[in-house]
Amino acid sequence: MALRTINPTSSKAWKELTAHFKEMKAVHMLDLFAKNKDRAAYFSIVFNDFLVDFSKNRVSQKTMDLLLNFANEMDLKEAIEQQFSGEIINQTEQRAVLHTALRNPKNDVRINDRPTRIPIKRGLKKIKRISKTIHNGKWEGYTGKKITDIVNVGIGGSDLGPKMIVDALAYYKKEINTHFISNVDGDHVQEILKKLNRETTVFIIVSKSFKTQETLQNTATIEQWFLQKATILDIQKHFIAVTNNITSASAIGIPEDNILSLNDWVGGRFSLWSTVGLSIACSVGYKKFEELLEGAHQMDMHFKNEPFNKNIPVVLALLSIWYNNFFKAETEAIIPYSEYLDKLVPHLQQAIMESNGKNIDRNGNTIDYQTGTIIWGATGVNAQHAFFQLLHQGTKLVPTDFIGFVKPLHGLQKHHDILMANFFAQTEALLTGKNDKDLMHKGIPSEIIPYKIHKGNKPTNTILISQLTPKNLGALIAMYEHKLFVQGVLWNIFSYDQMGVELGKQLSTTIIEDIKGEKNNPHDASTKALLSFYLKNKD
Repeated sequence: MALRTINPTSSKAWKELTAHFKEMKAVHMLDLFAKNKDRAAYFSIVFNDFLVDFSKNRVSQKTMDLLLNFANEMDLKEAIEQQFSGEIINQTEQRAVLHTALRNPKNDVRINDRPTRIPIKRGLKKIKRISKTIHNGKWEGYTGKKITDIVNVGIGGSDLGPKMIVDALAYYKKEINTHFISNVDGDHVQEILKKLNRETTVFIIVSKSFKTQETLQNTATIEQWFLQKATILDIQKHFIAVTNNITSASAIGIPEDNILSLNDWVGGRFSLWSTVGLSIACSVGYKKFEELLEGAHQMDMHFKNEPFNKNIPVVLALLSIWYNNFFKAETEAIIPYSEYLDKLVPHLQQAIMESNGKNIDRNGNTIDYQTGTIIWGATGVNAQHAFFQLLHQGTKLVPTDFIGFVKPLHGLQKHHDILMANFFAQTEALLTGKNDKDLMHKGIPSEIIPYKIHKGNKPTNTILISQLTPKNLGALIAMYEHKLFVQGVLWNIFSYDQMGVELGKQLSTTIIEDIKGEKNNPHDASTKALLSFYLKNKD
């Protein structure tokens, strides 16, 4: 059964939201707080170790009611059921979308009457065996030395997700060092190889097709480096593949026992939960990897079962649509107040913008309303000293998620108190601003006052989590995954294909032929001139 194909702008709720926006666009949130002293309690959701406060948003109860009506009118509940039950909701590629099944220990979803549980358990068994063998020192290199370093070689979802998790969970890291090679930039590859010892390093090559240009070139360079001192027979002790192309992986000397498969119902940007997560288990241990999956599963159940008004991903998605489609805010900032989450934004950029950056709807029609939001951000408090000036006094409306943790990991409480004081102060400042009366009382010269005025009324969500643990991190990532799914359903787009990524890949293949001198392919005048300059000056 396919997803419903309803143009959102034709819905009754959309028309009502359009009329309601005229009432709300000039309302200040401080007035909404003044009218309802319990607003913070009404507009917040508690789930396990999470408190999500969305009270600092430019919405009234009527706004939320209309947004919830919109979700119901667009058959969101049915779409959620379709995803979790394995329906072919990725219709352009004729695939189910079941990254949720990867983290469900009691998964009983079947596709074409085949249980998905069997390949999932097979993959987890291999992850457990490999990671435990490496951690207990029983995996030895070709000279008999224990493995000290793991290198994940992949790109896109085969890199961004695992890299983000490994960085975020560095506190829980085992003795194994984990590195990532993604960019086909040779300088990047060489800088990583400089840190490694062939005798004690295992490379995990991650490519579903084993045809990804960047990954194959990086693998060839790594293999050449390895064979400078080792032999082709030694590859079996130092190379692992995560792929469905067993033939190509075997052709470079990787034994089948070192090959982990992927399922076609798992998209690349959601693949960290699959065998692609091997590098995570090798970094933090299999038990922590299981905890990561468990946290995501608990968020899955929250999303699947909670009523929409108390459903975190649904509420966040509806607020995003409110700003994107009615306030015409094109971007959203995400500010985690933890340096461990430095790679969170790049991961979410791929997950969200690759999913919802679409201009054709599920009916095959060109869209005349805004879809995917632009995601950006950085860690606090560093971000405060970089781009927060624009958030506070700029001309653009930027809804912002603030992510913070109640307890630090290393126990430096004074540091953490200062960090969290900034966390709370920024959302308060974005809400309240500073007016001319406040400034006049402080004796500020009148000609300077306009430059010091902060209008406030800037929307934020506060996501406060007890502590950064594998379980809570899993829930956080799953929360954003479900948010983007809701947005895609309500915008009437297919979130799980990525056709736009393919054109650049195809053109790069023809340009390589030009660079090698094999062909002289036709190009636009600008590209021709650039290629000419490059070819004349590269040697």
